[in-house]
Amino acid sequence: MIKLAAKELRTTKPDLKDLKGIKKNPIYIVLDNVMDTYNIGSIFRLADAVSAEKVILCGATETPPHTRIKKASINTTEWVAWSYAPTAVEALQELKTQNPKLKVIAIEQDEKSVPYDKADYSFPVALVVGHETTGVSKEALEICDQIVEIPMWGVNKSLNVVVSLGIVLYKAMEKNKSH
Repeated sequence: MIKLAAKELRTTKPDLKDLKGIKKNPIYIVLDNVMDTYNIGSIFRLADAVSAEKVILCGATETPPHTRIKKASINTTEWVAWSYAPTAVEALQELKTQNPKLKVIAIEQDEKSVPYDKADYSFPVALVVGHETTGVSKEALEICDQIVEIPMWGVNKSLNVVVSLGIVLYKAMEKNKSH
């Protein structure tokens, strides 16, 4: 494993040759009105960590360039592919049109949710996360193939959006054995 100091992490810049050699996993991360710029930047780091195909920022979600997103992303916004869509529904409909085999999974507490470790994460997959307070929009949930939930055993009944996404992303990678 590579051990980098904080300064080295913050100044990482990949060589274009390195980027071309990295196989992208068919994972799309859709942010449905995620408001916290530090969460947005951290999601770019997660997308880079799993070599996701793309991050799609929707609705009121801030977009790069943005100082706090750049800081939290540790510059990954410079090489992780991303786009913007006015709504998560529009983004998901476009993704499904481009790839009819795409499985869309929301990470949300819902009556229809299944335990995150029991879900089918077959690639290609789009993972949807929502607003820190109100969650994934009802309209986006309606077009998802599955909704997954992470069990909570303590007093608090929710996890940070980045933590939830990280848990589910690594479960998806594990189930697809593509890493």
